[in-house]
Order: sequence, then C-alpha cells, then structure tokens
Amino acid sequence: MRDSSRLSRRAVLGLAAAAPLAAAAPASAATVIGGERLGRSGVQVRGASGLPKKLTARAWLVADHESGEVLAAYNAHRRLAPASTLKMLFADTVLKKFERAERHTVTADDLVGIPAGSSLVGVQAGTTYTVEQLWLGVFLRSGNDAVHVLSHMNGGVAETVAQMQANAEDLQALDTHVVSPDGFDHKGQLSSAYDLTLFARHGLADADFRDYCATRTADFPAGRKKTFQIQNTDRLLTGAWGMETYDGLIGVKNGYTSHAGNTFTGAATRGGRTLLVTVMHPKSGGNGVYEETAKLLDWGFAHAASAKPVGTLVDPISEGGATATATPSAAAAKPAAGARASTAGGHSSWGLVAGAGGAVALLAGGAVALRTRRRRTEAGAEARTKTKAEGKAKAEGKAKGEGKAKAEAGREPGETNGRARR
Repeated sequence: MRDSSRLSRRAVLGLAAAAPLAAAAPASAATVIGGERLGRSGVQVRGASGLPKKLTARAWLVADHESGEVLAAYNAHRRLAPASTLKMLFADTVLKKFERAERHTVTADDLVGIPAGSSLVGVQAGTTYTVEQLWLGVFLRSGNDAVHVLSHMNGGVAETVAQMQANAEDLQALDTHVVSPDGFDHKGQLSSAYDLTLFARHGLADADFRDYCATRTADFPAGRKKTFQIQNTDRLLTGAWGMETYDGLIGVKNGYTSHAGNTFTGAATRGGRTLLVTVMHPKSGGNGVYEETAKLLDWGFAHAASAKPVGTLVDPISEGGATATATPSAAAAKPAAGARASTAGGHSSWGLVAGAGGAVALLAGGAVALRTRRRRTEAGAEARTKTKAEGKAKAEGKAKGEGKAKAEAGREPGETNGRARR
C-alpha cells in the first residue's frame, strides 16, 4: 500500500455523505494498548466481584503472568511518576549485556551525576565488583550508585536512557518516558501501572532477573576484602517493618520518592498460577503499598478462574507482538482517561470530531498518527535488537584499588529526594 497522507476524492465524498451520522453519534478514536477498556478511567472488572474495598492507589492492575490477561484494573494507563520501579525497565534493557562473573573496578567518573538524596548500596570508587554484585545492589537496595556504574559500563547514562526508551517502545509501553535510568524524580519521567506490569512480565522471563528480584539478602563488598550484608527492601518478600511475608511471592520491585510516593510491582505463584500486581501512589504511607498489593493478589488468586479479561499485556514487537491500531471507543464527551494515540509530539488523547470536515481531519490525522507510531515502534524494535546483539561491553576499569564502603542499610526503598522515609 502506498504511504500517503492524502485522502482520495472518493474517500472525501464518502465522508461527506457520512457526516450526518458523525454529527448524530460522535465518537473518539484512540490507540489503547492492551484493549479499549484499559483506556477507561475507574475500575474495570468483568465476571467477578469482591474487589478489595478502600483501595487508595491512584492506579493499579492485576494480570495473569502466563496468559497476559488483565483480570482487573484501575486507571491502567494513567501516567504517573514510577520511582524505582523503573529499574525493571533498566534491567530489561541492560541485564544481558554482561556476564554475571565479569568484574569491574569502579572509577570516580562512574559515580558522577548521582542525584542528591538517592538510595545507595555503598559502591565505592577503587573497589572491584562483579556484575552480579552490582545487580544485587540494584534489586535489593535500589542502589542508584550501582545503576550509574552499570550505565557507564553500558556506554554512559545518556546512551542507556536512549536504549531504555527504545526498549519501552518495543515492549509497547507507550505511557513511559525515560529521563534517568534510576527512576529518580525528574520532570517528565513517567510510566503507568500497565507499563510497569509489562516490564515485570518481560523481566521475569529471564532467569537472572528472576533470581535477583527474589533474593532476600546478600553479601556486598566493603573494600579491604570485607563485606557487609544487604537486605531486599521488598517488605512482602522479607517481612521487614512489621509486614508479613506474602506466601508465594517471587519479586519484583518497589520504589519510593517524595514526589511519587510509593510504587510497587509484585509477582506471586500459588496453585500453579502466577499473578502480577502493580500499585501506584496509594494515599497511605508505611506499609500501604504492600498491603494493597497483597489484597489485590488475594483477590486475583480467589477469582482468576471466574474473572473475564478486561484487556491483555501485549507482547514485544520484536518478539512477534502485534501493534495496536486505532479503535473507536464508546461515544462520550471526552476520551477515556489513559486512552491515547501516538503523534510526532508524544502521547496524547484525541478529542471528539463532528461533521464532515471533522471526520476528514480525524481520519487524516489517524493515518499520520498510525504511520508515525509504525516508524517509532519499528525503530524501537531495531534499537532493542541491536542492543541485545552487542555482547559484552567494556572490560574492567583501569585502576584497581580498595576503598572503604559506606552502607546505607537503614535507607528506605527507592529514592528519597534528600530525606529518608521513616
């Protein structure tokens, strides 16, 4: 088919003839990844009742890991600050670049640019770490210092951010805009409950990812051949801070910033079924994000057999996933919250269009938007395939030495923007 933004004369005449219908029953057109219902605001559930009461999260989602069916959701595509849950995308993008046993001596340049107030695992310039130890620092302590070292090994922070964005496009996580690899509070750094669940599902397919996120404690180098113990900050995994461990939990990642509040994506297996739950920005502090996650997991295991899917977690384009197409939603005054179409300027919602002129503009704009989306997703798939094929990155750093490490074992999960959450 010839790629052209012009509508044929026949198409224009046809639209003009259909104008009365368009005026009588206006509709919005939007690209909703995972299904039209996931673009709606409010709770989406079918065939099952008993959802937990008093959930305060601004967005959440329950999905079956194996089938990808979304069993229930609330504002699935609402774009919110992700905090350290964005590190799942970082791992999806960089994890396979280096062998676990590869060693790297950290330099001062590796630690430049870490935001003040970041959560740290205690990486020190002059100390040599294995790649496995650095990833344990990322997953267990949400260490931004470990993220920055791995990013520099991967060609630099800017290069890593670009790869993460391309990977998000390939995963069809179009709510996500990456500004930094660590998830720290930056203007415009956004994701959604849907996208975070995509990242977790894709990551859990990798044995190393699954192993790291399920690790409760590990020994971390402190220099001078000494180590100190680090503990996973996922309270459903460890039972810390008065939170009971969740039976069957296998990960995945939690986060906190003063701007985002708490975010969490968890996965658990019971009775041969694995469920994924993402909770973003609950009102309650403390254990609130874990308590709401546990309630949604309980509901999922109890009702998965009867719940009818309200959407699906799509597959990556590079792995055969079909790209979404513009789908008419129910007639309404405004498009559903979270529904969006890709444009050259980013993700946006389409308003209602009435009359022949509006219908022409709508379809013409839709053609441009779909072609733009096709180009962007193809570019994302190409970039992701390229990064997977790169193999090993740079060898060990130049200088070897030993330095004294500073553990921040009392720091709370995720970034704290300059102050630890008590």
